[in-house]
Amino acid sequence: MDTDTHLKYEKENEKVSKGPGVQRMFDAIAGSYDLMNRVMTLGQDQRWRRFVVGKVQDPGSGWALDLATGTGDIAALTRRTYHHCRVIGADFSQNMLKEAGKRFAALEIYWQACDANFLPFADNSFESVSFGYLLRNVDDALEVLKEVRRVLKPGGRVVCLDTTPPRKNLLYPFVRFYFRFGIPFLGRFIARDEAAYAYLTGSTMEFYSADALAALFTEAGFQDVGYQRFMLGTIGVHWGRKDE
Repeated sequence: MDTDTHLKYEKENEKVSKGPGVQRMFDAIAGSYDLMNRVMTLGQDQRWRRFVVGKVQDPGSGWALDLATGTGDIAALTRRTYHHCRVIGADFSQNMLKEAGKRFAALEIYWQACDANFLPFADNSFESVSFGYLLRNVDDALEVLKEVRRVLKPGGRVVCLDTTPPRKNLLYPFVRFYFRFGIPFLGRFIARDEAAYAYLTGSTMEFYSADALAALFTEAGFQDVGYQRFMLGTIGVHWGRKDE
């Protein structure tokens, strides 16, 4: 994608809700999503997911919700780690859910299509809610966090895995070059969709800093908010707890 086309794409997407375009994009790249994640992150993405599941803590025999579940890695790892819990993997991309269902057909996980802005669950339903790469793809991250808090039980935990803009240090020019050119190139070569990965890298550079995202969790009403960065500060795992 040349620069003018990319700028036009971003400008058009500023005028309308992200939802429909993001949904079509993830439907289109579902088949190559796992391979791209492994290549883009140099195989580190699975380690971050294990960290997320550890922060979720044991839901016991209660329900755990994994939003923006994609092809199901976090939902499956939650089910395998906490043997007595019941898990729902939810996403608004039907193709992603189909891939998840095929990959983890042997696990008892309930796959459900839904919109994170309007969760089809009652108040105080879940012991934990996790999500990976959700908030940068919604129009209002604060409202989504409030909706997540609504469906959590008192004392329940939220854990979020997402990209964060790289810190401006000596490595910043190299990281920025990789985000701007390297990942879209890999998207064209592996996923046959350079535009999708140009959008994903752009959404990372424009997303909240790790500190700002932590403040958003607090504003949404969560307590004991914390975070940890990975991969030269370009990945953040944030967590919090709904008050008792």
